[in-house]
Amino acid sequence: MTALLEFKQKIKGIYAQYEMYLLPLLKFVLALVYFIWINTNMGYMTALDNIFVVLILSLICCILPSGMMIFAGFALMVGHCYALGIEVAAFLLVLILFMMILFLRFSSGKNIVLVFTPLAFAFDIPVLLPIGCGLLSSAVSALPAAGGVIIYYFVRTVRIQSQALLGMDSDIVGKLTLLSDSLMKNGEMWLTLIAFIVVVLAVNLIRTRMFDYAWRIAIVAGGVIYIVIMLAGSMSLGISISVFSLIIYTVVLVGIILEFFVFGGDYTRTERLEYEDDDYYYYVKAVPKALVATSERSIKKINGESAREERKSAERVVNYSTPLFQGEEPPKKKKRVQETEAASVVQKADIEDIDFEKKLEESLKDL
Repeated sequence: MTALLEFKQKIKGIYAQYEMYLLPLLKFVLALVYFIWINTNMGYMTALDNIFVVLILSLICCILPSGMMIFAGFALMVGHCYALGIEVAAFLLVLILFMMILFLRFSSGKNIVLVFTPLAFAFDIPVLLPIGCGLLSSAVSALPAAGGVIIYYFVRTVRIQSQALLGMDSDIVGKLTLLSDSLMKNGEMWLTLIAFIVVVLAVNLIRTRMFDYAWRIAIVAGGVIYIVIMLAGSMSLGISISVFSLIIYTVVLVGIILEFFVFGGDYTRTERLEYEDDDYYYYVKAVPKALVATSERSIKKINGESAREERKSAERVVNYSTPLFQGEEPPKKKKRVQETEAASVVQKADIEDIDFEKKLEESLKDL
């Protein structure tokens, strides 16, 4: 467990250090996978079904806000639908506008979930998305999750009915009727839509409670609710699902990976605090993070040259007779020079004070 905690902290440290490079890279990878999924499942327009177009769009999306990825995906879908007929493209445009007007405009900060939803179905882990949204986001993320479900089933409907749509060249009403009936009468889509919304709301509600192990209880509850809804719907609608795979994905992928790397709370050291001010009473529950001190190793290189220099510096003897600065005389010699200069100055001053004319007159009087 200690090794896993050290690994988690190292990953967080690396991401914090290189976030400005890693975040555009992750957005590029997400956009690339999303656009490849669209071209793989549709791909009716040859000009758009090109790896260079996908790479250029992914590069644009990695430097722009995440909303650009959603609109670029919509543009690719509309272009492929236009290859099947202008009626199919118009139907998709109306569907996108319907979703944006009704609920996507209320969840502008969470609409990236609409990109993750079809990819969760593509990788056969649909239960991972509603539980992950409930754990990592707010209850508002249920709206783009529902929109992602509608987009996924529309793309699947177009792929299944593509031959029939191409066969009805001039029958506009027939194409629109086929698309609307295939989408609106799709019981599996409505069942999945209900399951996603209920699981997101339930997981988010349980995760935000104050009792211990709220994350784990939310994960288990979300998985159970999803399985119950899908089993009840499969029995009533005749849909076959794999319950075993749902349980494995819920417990292993969501329970272990998401909780450990995103939350990682240590409930054994939970503290509950109570205090008050002039207006309120405060009841605080503090759950410390599970952290471990990482060991840092420092390597010092030692060679023969550095060892000899260190030994010489240690054996160096201080000589007070040597001048501190270059060109300066030793202290004793400097003192003697200063005394000689002072004596000469005094002698010169005495000589200047003698009155030679007076001395000459006195010597003449003596004669």
